[in-house]
Amino acid sequence: MATRRAFLASLAAISLPGLSWADTGNPSFLAAGKLGDGYVLHGLTAAGQSLFRIPLPGRGHAAAAHPSQPYAVAFARRPGTFALVIDCFSGTVLHHLTPPQGRQFNGHGVFSADGKRLMTSEVVAEGSAGRIGLWETETFQRVAEWDSGGTGPHDMKRLADGRIVVANGGIQTDPGDRAKLNIPSMRPNLTLLSSEGTQLEQVSLAPTLRQNSIRHLALVGDSVAFALQWEGDPAESVPQLGLWSPGAAPRICAPPDTQAMAMHGYAGSIATTTDRIAITSAKGGVLMIFDASGNYIATHDRADISGIATGPTGFVATDGQGAVWDAGDKGMTLLDRSATLWDNHLVKIGT
Repeated sequence: MATRRAFLASLAAISLPGLSWADTGNPSFLAAGKLGDGYVLHGLTAAGQSLFRIPLPGRGHAAAAHPSQPYAVAFARRPGTFALVIDCFSGTVLHHLTPPQGRQFNGHGVFSADGKRLMTSEVVAEGSAGRIGLWETETFQRVAEWDSGGTGPHDMKRLADGRIVVANGGIQTDPGDRAKLNIPSMRPNLTLLSSEGTQLEQVSLAPTLRQNSIRHLALVGDSVAFALQWEGDPAESVPQLGLWSPGAAPRICAPPDTQAMAMHGYAGSIATTTDRIAITSAKGGVLMIFDASGNYIATHDRADISGIATGPTGFVATDGQGAVWDAGDKGMTLLDRSATLWDNHLVKIGT
């Protein structure tokens, strides 16, 4: 006799195309975290309250939300070998994605605008050469892969016209213990791909900043805001925010000298509104806000803060102590507190 869980899974597979995110309570965000001895993925309201909680087989990193149907792909902390396609209505796992032999997922993915393709950031395990995996989303079979244009791709974003921008972090890692193998010679870049994977443009940072790994991305209109993680001398003061408009050179945005060391050389997440950019640093325990042109506005202190996303009135942020915050120019206000200790990212649904 079929189990109830198997029945729900089969029902979900049949009924999911007719469902929308509204059927799960209209969550605003997805967030992974640690709960007790296990790991989970939550769907959160705009106020930070959990609408659903789904177990994960290991520590999660980011997630990708389907643009219309209520399912998400939860990625292992990079480099990892699991990505779970989760029906957020029934709580069942629909598919277990596994990269080809010799590949590893690198923590992020994005759907095409019509939801018919999923693109995943990956590395060739030996050497960390970057790949973008392509999966069709009816049965989630892998159909192709693209060259990411660099080493160690991490985050990527889909522009309004379907082009894909990839953050190639530039770091070669040991496939087993994640040890960084090429710091003296690393060379991060931003690569712009067509909707079919053709490389359209690529930019790198100035030679003095080549150890500033490009990790995470957010969109500001037609421009790309990127968050950086400094792998060079920790005594050096190096900004962790950049802006790039395709067709132009990237621009680094520095805070005032009094705030130059606040982030400890590490920006873990980034988000934007129409006129603001926010970056977080769990290492520094700060959230830093800039305007859309990269001019510094404010720094707010909060231990272990990391996740950040666009909220109803500004930004919503999460920390490793289970708190969810509303954040703006003037400060931070507690929205909710959970037993789940939030991990790196807060992923907005619908972007």
